[in-house]
Amino acid sequence: MKRLLKRRESILLISLVALGLLVSIRARGFLGFENLDSILNDTCALIMGSLGQFMVILVGGIDLSVESVMAFTGMAAALANQAMPGIPAWLYLPAGAAMGAILGAGSGALVAFGKLPPIIATLGTMSIYRGIVFVMSNGAWVTTHEMSPGFLSIPSTPILGVSSMIWIAVLAVAAAAVLMRRTSSGREVYAYGGNKTAALFAGVSERKVSMLIFVASGILSGIVGVLWVSRYGMAHSETASGFNMQTVAACVLGGVSMSGGSGTVTGVVLGALFFGVINNALTVVNFSPFYQMAIQGFVILFAIVSNTLIDRRNQMKLAARRLI
Repeated sequence: MKRLLKRRESILLISLVALGLLVSIRARGFLGFENLDSILNDTCALIMGSLGQFMVILVGGIDLSVESVMAFTGMAAALANQAMPGIPAWLYLPAGAAMGAILGAGSGALVAFGKLPPIIATLGTMSIYRGIVFVMSNGAWVTTHEMSPGFLSIPSTPILGVSSMIWIAVLAVAAAAVLMRRTSSGREVYAYGGNKTAALFAGVSERKVSMLIFVASGILSGIVGVLWVSRYGMAHSETASGFNMQTVAACVLGGVSMSGGSGTVTGVVLGALFFGVINNALTVVNFSPFYQMAIQGFVILFAIVSNTLIDRRNQMKLAARRLI
């Protein structure tokens, strides 16, 4: 039991349940099926986007292009649907993934071959991709009445009584878990993030790792971009603005170390769900949007400080063992 409570994921899960029960005292319908289903559907985009960010943070980097890739693929899909409404709706998701992979490869190439720090490389691609979105759309919006019913139903189509949005998120989580824990490529990412020098001496390819994490992040962001636009029925040059911060926050809250090498898919999913519950809870209890931003900022700061203290304690324990 003590070992279980030492795990960050266990503590976060307990906090998530406690938060839900606490809010349900103020709003009785909060834990109802309809509201929980709404929270899950609203949080799916954050879960998938955070999984891509998680892989980049694992090597001590950060992907600032997540929201721009989402805006790019979302706008491209909306414009294609507007021009050719007869395109089968299911084609937009693999197309979004393909576009996201190409955009992610652009950021990865700058890091892998250009030797740029991830934050600098993605700061540049973030601006480039966002600028292309503006040029592509001529600054105009594509709204619900310009989209086909099939396109708008992509995230809401029920499969076995559950929306396709949730199923897609489940598949993304499963794929990420298998990649990171069951493949040599995933283990190489952890090894490289934990100790770059040792990993390189062990034969880990820096270029392979860099390309892998950014292409994976791009694929997930590309899919999320299509789902985002079809779910909210709106595409514009500022789509998903501010989403980068949310993905980083979900990772940090889920116990992912910003210095790299530490973190789990489970933790990221729980971190994203925690933010989803907070956002829904603050709306249900009629908190001002300004208070919502302040509370979210406090949660992020608390998570960062906690992670830093835990990492420092673990390093001290490791150093003490070496002296014995």
